[in-house]
Amino acid sequence: MTTTHDTTYEFRTARPEDTEAIEALDGSFTTGTVFEVAVTGDGFALREVPVDPPLVKVFPEDDGSGEEDGEEGGDGDSRTFVAVGAGGDLAGFAAVSYAPWNQRLTIEDIEVAPGHRGRGIGRTLMQHAVDFARERGAGHLWLEVTNVNAPAIHAYRSMGFAFCGLDTALYQGTESEGEHALYMSMPCP
Repeated sequence: MTTTHDTTYEFRTARPEDTEAIEALDGSFTTGTVFEVAVTGDGFALREVPVDPPLVKVFPEDDGSGEEDGEEGGDGDSRTFVAVGAGGDLAGFAAVSYAPWNQRLTIEDIEVAPGHRGRGIGRTLMQHAVDFARERGAGHLWLEVTNVNAPAIHAYRSMGFAFCGLDTALYQGTESEGEHALYMSMPCP
């Protein structure tokens, strides 16, 4: 049990009975700024710009085609960590996978429920990911985030992540058309 901001949470590896709550978690966000992407001949540049009215982003439902091996008894190189509130409600989760060939731990997904944000849950879940990365011998952690998710980008940067790449085509043909995928990484501490 960990207490963050006067609330007690249990942080643990997900169990099969957590699957429904993980799938139902509201990962939407509202932001007053986004990162504008300018592709240059030598790479890309980012500039944080205000948006008025604030942007509300609701992620489309997962099509279920991805694998959820993070639960107990799953793949040894994948995990899903959860934060459960004192009342038994799911406050957040982080799904991660490790690739031995390049010693990379990928943060596949990390979400904190709106009513639990700002309490250090994302940071604690990320610490569990870091601990798992160390156990596996990872050299670095890596993630993808949309350029419109300024709150997450700021959080990742405060945790030590830095920009390392851009994909301007990843979201083409999806509900997120027009957004850009930013890649961030950090050395495994």
